[in-house]
Amino acid sequence: MKFQIFAISAILALVIVATHAALTPELYWFSKLPTTPMPKAITNLLHPEWKEDKSTSVGVGNSEVNVDGGNAGGGGTNVDVGKGGVAVNAPHKGKPVFVNVGDPFNYVYAASETQLHHDPSAALFFLEKDMFPGKQLNLHFTKTTENAVKFLPKQVAKRIPFSSNKIPEIFSKLSVKSGSLKAQTIKNTIKECEEPGIRGEEKYCATSLESMVEFTTSKLGKNLWALSTEVENETHMQKYVMTVGMRKMRGLKAIVCHLTKYPYAVFYCHKTEATRTYYVPLESEGGGSKVKALAICHTDTSQWNPKHLAFQVLKVKPGTFPVCHFLPEDHLVWIPK
Repeated sequence: MKFQIFAISAILALVIVATHAALTPELYWFSKLPTTPMPKAITNLLHPEWKEDKSTSVGVGNSEVNVDGGNAGGGGTNVDVGKGGVAVNAPHKGKPVFVNVGDPFNYVYAASETQLHHDPSAALFFLEKDMFPGKQLNLHFTKTTENAVKFLPKQVAKRIPFSSNKIPEIFSKLSVKSGSLKAQTIKNTIKECEEPGIRGEEKYCATSLESMVEFTTSKLGKNLWALSTEVENETHMQKYVMTVGMRKMRGLKAIVCHLTKYPYAVFYCHKTEATRTYYVPLESEGGGSKVKALAICHTDTSQWNPKHLAFQVLKVKPGTFPVCHFLPEDHLVWIPK
């Protein structure tokens, strides 16, 4: 099943000017991270106008943003994981159900019985001891499409508030009607970003590529890997096998950034110390799809909510076993080299 992600029908009026006052996202990236290749989780979210170096900069002619959510209120209930984590579009005659993007990856989140049985992200969790060649898991990986949300330039993102105290102004700038499904989703994402993290966790919601790079380099330095899962072919929920070639990245420090449910690209990032990162090659049963997956293993879960989705799925208690999860294609992990 597909899930409809917010698309920006008219992000801004791009004015190409012959000046170096502002760098394109790719030039900015390599000016700050010259030895770090840009992962697909980033390149997939760049506006087409920014993907070529024309020795010019992008000027902003209009900071107003129009949001086109499609027919988000009807046509049945769609649930999916991958493009921003989890989203639910409820039937137009029923009460909207909101499952915010960061929830499965938010340590204070408690899963409901419905989400335990119907949330596709539940399959992403597994125990570190179960990571070995030949291990089988039922998974669903989706590919990022051209219709995915895009990054706004930092100078535009800065003009749009991102605070629960500025909700009316946000709705005005994004042309969102108060009381709509889009409005509720925006409020949910902002609320989650503003909630305090658990002990030892540093949280940050990056509203632009530049702000995400600034946050990660301030915490981990500039000699970094930025990695994301790569999906060869999108499939339905099916059986995958861990194959030979798994490897563990060095160190226990990492920042993991999850794409949120928002009209433009906003990443929910959190830094923890007790984290191990793995590269895990997967192949679907029958060989129809291969995935170069990134797995994050949390070695200290003692501060997590005891009713977190991972504990209910894996039947373990906080602080007992390292808990791992795969990253969807449009999420990424930053680790020191």
